Amino acid sequence: MFVYSIKSKHIKLALLVIFVVTTVISLFILSQDSQQTGKSGMSIKASTHEERMAFVSQYGWEVDEEPVEVQEVIIPSEFDDTYTAYNEIQKDQGFDLSVYAGMRAKRWTYTIKNYAGYENKDCIRVNILVYDGLVIGGDVCSIELDGFMHTFQMP
Repeated sequence: MFVYSIKSKHIKLALLVIFVVTTVISLFILSQDSQQTGKSGMSIKASTHEERMAFVSQYGWEVDEEPVEVQEVIIPSEFDDTYTAYNEIQKDQGFDLSVYAGMRAKRWTYTIKNYAGYENKDCIRVNILVYDGLVIGGDVCSIELDGFMHTFQMP
């Protein structure tokens, strides 16, 4: 017969270690989930066609299935006045492109079919900036001469 005794001091230490490990794992899992959603709580996954379609539909937009353009872009290392103003639009919707300064991203551009007052025109677009499979910014804009640009939210 083998008998092993444990002091209560060791039990308390073991429970403390288990608690700390569980807490760290939980925080890691929560941080992974928060990377998949923006500050608005909406999904920002965009590595597949279906995820990009789901992203724009969260805002109520209906878009053509095929993108008008897919282009690699480099977020400038230093922002000029134009890019600073563009980043203000991003900050208004919970993104910040300054975090990605100097990095390469992909811009997916789709035609919006349900913009109020422009339903039968192909001049309203949504641009989605994607880095590492996640949306990092973008806009809704008109490509008309006297066009506009705003956040993903419907006006």
